[in-house]
Amino acid sequence: MFTTSRGISLILALAISALVVAFLSLMDGAGLLLLLVAWGVSFSSAYLLISFMLEFLIFKEIGDIYSLLEKIQRKDLSEISEKSRKGSISPLRKINKVINSYAIARQKEIDTLQKNAEFRREFIADISHELKTPIFATQGYIHTLLDGAIDDKQVRMRFLKRAAKSLDSLDILVQDLLTLNQMESGVIKFTFTEFDLKELIEEVMEELEHKAFKRDMNLEFEVDPGKTYLTNGDRQKIYRVCQNLIFNAMKYNHNGGEVKISMTTHKNSIQVDVKDDGQGIPPEDLKRIFERFYRVEKSRNKKDGGTGLGLAIVKHILEGHKSKISVSSTVGKGSIFSFSLPLVKIDTPEDKLKVITH
Repeated sequence: MFTTSRGISLILALAISALVVAFLSLMDGAGLLLLLVAWGVSFSSAYLLISFMLEFLIFKEIGDIYSLLEKIQRKDLSEISEKSRKGSISPLRKINKVINSYAIARQKEIDTLQKNAEFRREFIADISHELKTPIFATQGYIHTLLDGAIDDKQVRMRFLKRAAKSLDSLDILVQDLLTLNQMESGVIKFTFTEFDLKELIEEVMEELEHKAFKRDMNLEFEVDPGKTYLTNGDRQKIYRVCQNLIFNAMKYNHNGGEVKISMTTHKNSIQVDVKDDGQGIPPEDLKRIFERFYRVEKSRNKKDGGTGLGLAIVKHILEGHKSKISVSSTVGKGSIFSFSLPLVKIDTPEDKLKVITH
């Protein structure tokens, strides 16, 4: 009884009313009726006031604190709310708020750790698969040769070429992993220079032209021949961005399809769009295509090459240029990948004449 708000209020109210009556009894002319009325008024007002103070400003806050501590002890932080009673004047509200903030922070840490753990599991499974494929293929070819096939010259050369191709794929995968890790850790530095973006894309198209020819694919470059598309960036890395985007547009397109690259100049930027009329990307995959090893094709068909790291590398390269890669896609109709780079303006003779005139 004496540990509840009502019990404490009763004791304090009795003490206060007794003091009031004792004080009034010392005064001349204080009759019994006056003392009874004073006792009743002082007792009831003291009880109500103290009970309210204890219940709503002390015990309720303490109860909330105990509830929070129990949830933290049980590691059940999912139901903890960030809302706080701003109108409360309790001196314990600040303590309650601090504990609540701590619990919310812990819950966010737990959520982050769970997401990281899930990402690690997926990453280990993905990289195990990617490494297993070329290693097992190489092992198969070499063991076949060791078992006697090495005596057949034609078989020997064919298997050695296949083993070398598998090892090349493994080397590309390792290099891409190292590159991505160095970019994320900030080890790789960007060397910014001015270069013509139109010439760079033309070089990429020339490199991939033979692949397009094999699949009867049309590579089209929409650009204004009278304009200069000068930009500032790391030319080698932007080359890799364009190479990857155009290669992917061809890879996930159908034979006889079309890949269209276009450049649009704005006031201070150049926008590059790589459009294909291939199979498209489902909406549920759009948000994840820039993750490591994520493939829209769940079968993981490796016949067209690729490590599954290309788009992740593209994303980090463009982030290093203060830019972003965006994508829009319609299943069955194709996809458009877009990014922007700064436009370097060249002073024309007319501009120089204006400066001299002014």
